[in-house]
Amino acid sequence: MQKRELGKSGLKVSALGLGCMGMSFAQGPAADKNEMIALIRSAVEMGVDFFDTAEVYGPYLNEELVGEALEPFKGQVSIATKFGIDLRDGKQILNSRPEAIRKSVEGSLKRLKIEAIDLYYLHRVDPEVPIEDVAGAVQELMEQGKVKHWGLSEPGIATVKKAHEILPLTAVQSEYSMMWREPESELIPLLEDLGIGLVPFSPLGKGFLTGRFDKNSTFGKDDFRSIVPRFAPENLDANQVLVKLIHDIAMAKKSLRRRLLLVGFLLKKNGLCLYLEQEI
Repeated sequence: MQKRELGKSGLKVSALGLGCMGMSFAQGPAADKNEMIALIRSAVEMGVDFFDTAEVYGPYLNEELVGEALEPFKGQVSIATKFGIDLRDGKQILNSRPEAIRKSVEGSLKRLKIEAIDLYYLHRVDPEVPIEDVAGAVQELMEQGKVKHWGLSEPGIATVKKAHEILPLTAVQSEYSMMWREPESELIPLLEDLGIGLVPFSPLGKGFLTGRFDKNSTFGKDDFRSIVPRFAPENLDANQVLVKLIHDIAMAKKSLRRRLLLVGFLLKKNGLCLYLEQEI
């Protein structure tokens, strides 16, 4: 397994990471816990050492799953989790107040069964809390040895610049795939200039590029794709042109492994880190 250094942080992780959200949250009913533990441990055996979760996934269930699955591999893997979203009455509420961050980190450490979080993302930028306050709270956690690196998930360009000036960022997380190449316009050039790593999520377009879905596909209310525009019947149908193109090229290569390499090509040339999603 190849390694990638996230920016200039010194944090080196496997080029393929495993996003664990869908194992227990947002993609229909939670999968069987024992099967998911086996899946995560199989990923480690294959050389994957970078795993992504979040406090709000479940909530809490996904961190507990990841913590139990990776407990035998302490010191051998890197775990990224996220803070900044509360789930109240089924609704996600942004909350990045310093006192909330301090409470969140304690819960995450306990559920993940670790002493320090390798990469701690602000899940979404809270417009009610200055990024200076967020960075200050995270810096305190670093000084206490509870967090090793920090990052932002889906931030604006201005926020990246300001946050990095206050407390250097290790990584920014953003959707990036053949279906969504918006980061190429501003975000990737900025991260390259500042020496910050990019961790793309949904490299297969939230599953769209797998070819599993067509205009007849349906999603339950507990599947977030039920409200994602690209999965509306008319869009599923219109975008089959892209899916067919990828399928035809992949079939010419005669292997699933090369299909994954095809999807990852655009990422590799920029020295980025690609997520291998459960939906594969």
